Amino acid sequence: METQWLEVRVPAGQEEGTRSQVLRWLKAIGEPVAEHEPLIELETDKVTVEVAAPGSGVLAEIVKAEQEEVSPGDLLGRIRLARALPAGTQAEPAAMPPLSRPAAAAQPIERPSPGRAPARAAHAGAPREGATRLSPAVRRLLSEHGLDPGSVAGTGEGGRITVEDVMRTAAARSRGAPTIQGDVQAGPDDEAFSGAAAGAPPAVSSHIVPHSAVRKRIAARMVESLLHTAPHVTTVFEIDLGAVLAHRQRHRGEFEQRGVALTLTAYFVRAAVDAIRAVPEANSRWTDDALEVFDSVDFGIGTATSGGLLVPVLRRAESLDLFQTAWGIEDLVRRARSGELTPADVRGGTFTISNHGVSGSLFATPIIIPQPQSAILGVGKLEKRAVVIERDGEEHIVARPRCYLTLTLDHRVMDGEQANRFMQVLAQRLGNWPE
Repeated sequence: METQWLEVRVPAGQEEGTRSQVLRWLKAIGEPVAEHEPLIELETDKVTVEVAAPGSGVLAEIVKAEQEEVSPGDLLGRIRLARALPAGTQAEPAAMPPLSRPAAAAQPIERPSPGRAPARAAHAGAPREGATRLSPAVRRLLSEHGLDPGSVAGTGEGGRITVEDVMRTAAARSRGAPTIQGDVQAGPDDEAFSGAAAGAPPAVSSHIVPHSAVRKRIAARMVESLLHTAPHVTTVFEIDLGAVLAHRQRHRGEFEQRGVALTLTAYFVRAAVDAIRAVPEANSRWTDDALEVFDSVDFGIGTATSGGLLVPVLRRAESLDLFQTAWGIEDLVRRARSGELTPADVRGGTFTISNHGVSGSLFATPIIIPQPQSAILGVGKLEKRAVVIERDGEEHIVARPRCYLTLTLDHRVMDGEQANRFMQVLAQRLGNWPE
């Protein structure tokens, strides 16, 4: 009976020109797979995507190895179909049908992570229970920092390794602090100490952190946007948020009762929608022949995650009220930080906000424009500042809650007058928020 095969390919539902990287195979050649079972993790410049097995059988061929770049539609591997597979069996791969390209059908090679010593034979054995239950975010961080799960002490339920555990271990290693490898504590290098005692110059300590696909893509896009695509210009306004904070204080409890946190970002989004109505060019895309101005505002929300900055998109923000905006932002941020975003969640933004002030930054310039958008709004740290106000014909120094907002724009699309008009509307809306 002729053997039947199923091809495993990169999903085609991505933007034209989008490239991915094979992050890891979740099965080895010869292992049985079930239909819809996760088989491969692909990493794009935005999210990690699981590719499921299209049918049940045996993984018989791997065409694209880990770390190889792939495009939508590329062949990743083949599954040999089977009627039934006894539990725990591994089938020998049968002869493959011919490939249309030179076969790269080797089983993925395990590459030792830089800076990690080989496991000691005396302590080799089954991994801890917590090390076998790793979330995608934890696996990604372990790979990026070159850490073995056995070297990380898990503090989660049942010894599960958390994101915080990985970050703490990586930070300790970068400081040269001892780390745990199995049951053995790794200490200082004896040779380094003997060399220093003999008067030799101390060795420079360092370790290599391989670039993830996300970091490489971010770097390429930032350089392309700033140096090769759009002439960046930034305008800075200082905004008084007294009215916004008063409104938030009055309505915070009501929002919480409805299950949503009322964040300041929701106010910035609502005010920015009004500013876009006044200056539609801020919500546009430059092309060689014309300016494409979008009728809907699909708001990119810059979100810091353990794997890097992600920008999930709040769709049709112009049609939402404050509650719907707060709910949508909370949902996007939660899914971004738990690794639950889909490729569709990070596509098609027309205007972006970056709230860098949450980590203490007063203002940042220029914040790089995500191409092919035309502008990005930056929000600095909120703090009380001494300002002069006029009351009853006299000047008084008072403390007011204020922050810097920046609009970085593509100077091909907007001039300074339009950028300042955008910021004036934004400042007026935030500074006079109705009760």
